Amino acid sequence: MKRILAIVVVYLCCSGQFSQAQNSDDKYRIPLQDVIGMLEERYDIQIKYNESQVKDKWLNYAKWRFRPDVDETLRNVLSPLDLKVNKEGEGKYKLKEYEYYRWEPQDGWDYLDELATQYNDKESWEQRKQKIRPDLYNALKLSPMPAAPHSVPLVTKKRTFKNYTVENFALEIMPGLYVNGSIYRPLKAKGKVPLMLSPDGHWGGHRFRKDAQVRCAMTAQMGAIAVSYDLFGWGESTLQFKPEDHRRSLSLTVQTLGAIRILDWMLQDKNIDTDRVGICGGSGGGSHTVLMTALDDRITLSIPVVSLSSYFYGGCPCESGLPIHMAAGGTNNVELAAMAAPRPQLVISDGKDWTAHMPEHDFPYLQKIYSYYGKTDMVENVHLPEDGHDFGYAKRKPVYNFIAKHFKLDTKELKNATGDYDESSCVIEEEIALYAFGPNGENLPSNAIQGYENLEKRFKDQ
Repeated sequence: MKRILAIVVVYLCCSGQFSQAQNSDDKYRIPLQDVIGMLEERYDIQIKYNESQVKDKWLNYAKWRFRPDVDETLRNVLSPLDLKVNKEGEGKYKLKEYEYYRWEPQDGWDYLDELATQYNDKESWEQRKQKIRPDLYNALKLSPMPAAPHSVPLVTKKRTFKNYTVENFALEIMPGLYVNGSIYRPLKAKGKVPLMLSPDGHWGGHRFRKDAQVRCAMTAQMGAIAVSYDLFGWGESTLQFKPEDHRRSLSLTVQTLGAIRILDWMLQDKNIDTDRVGICGGSGGGSHTVLMTALDDRITLSIPVVSLSSYFYGGCPCESGLPIHMAAGGTNNVELAAMAAPRPQLVISDGKDWTAHMPEHDFPYLQKIYSYYGKTDMVENVHLPEDGHDFGYAKRKPVYNFIAKHFKLDTKELKNATGDYDESSCVIEEEIALYAFGPNGENLPSNAIQGYENLEKRFKDQ
């Protein structure tokens, strides 16, 4: 009898059936789709999902995860698979990917309070900053900084409009890697002029969309130079990389390096006032705004729009794809934004995204940091509780006001009788007009890197 049993065991092992039986039986392993059916029946609920979310997903000890409370049970069942549910009504749920970068508001506030125990005055805060900044550069793979190419930037012919001009550029930021954008300049400027970097956010139409062009054109008409530039893997960057490469970790590095190189280049212009250098972006561009201001003291004014939150770290790898938030033992975006102090900073928030609670906790924290310098008047929050996640006029107006206030620009001629800005003089160009490499990419340099794998290799070889 023992001999027969041994033969059966050997047969099962060799055929793979024994292993499968062990996984299925000993660990009480059940397909996720079946588990969802059990949950719906046991707790009298409905869970919406699509096939791709449950395909080939199994759960060990599935029934052992069930508890009397349905919400606790859902967490027990789904969290090991990096899934969660959103409640859409009484007994109705929708299956979602778990978002590690999104915390509950109270968790974010508690963590920010914990971070704040490390400093209580200007000196201790400055010490904290000195720990964070080098770790940011290390996390970004920018320590040491890659050698800058000696190539001449490609700049297209200038297009002249009523009160401003536009020219496109392609700037080599490391051998074979280019960042593209457009420069909006005042048509008639007297003396040195301010500079505003305008990084793109995660909205359709990229930097070519109407609100992005309007904001830069208005900035130029106010008397400042505005530089609008592509996200990695978006816009003309797709001549070198696939759009899906944007959701890979080096996008964070490339976008940061691009902004640093743009600053290096633009500040060589003796007509630019180095004491008036700002950056303003919305959504992912707002995260970029915060990071750049924390990294680079050449930036003297910052405006993150619909982005800043202590309980949201950025849902794209271009915001959180590298361990920047592990700097100095751990940090978050609000502490990074505080590194702007005492430089002027305007935080614009709304009521329908992760910035909805800005006035309650995060902004008072920023005010406290600014108070260490006796400069609480230098940080402001415009909160729009009825607004959503966009860069509409309700956001652009306070941006214009803040830039004009701190860069001492006269905007009277740009306003109507009610005090609103007249944006009708802004020309919305076709996307193709904003290309630096030509309508079909025909001017892309021959040394341009092609493909994400070659980009990774370039960083490894530097």
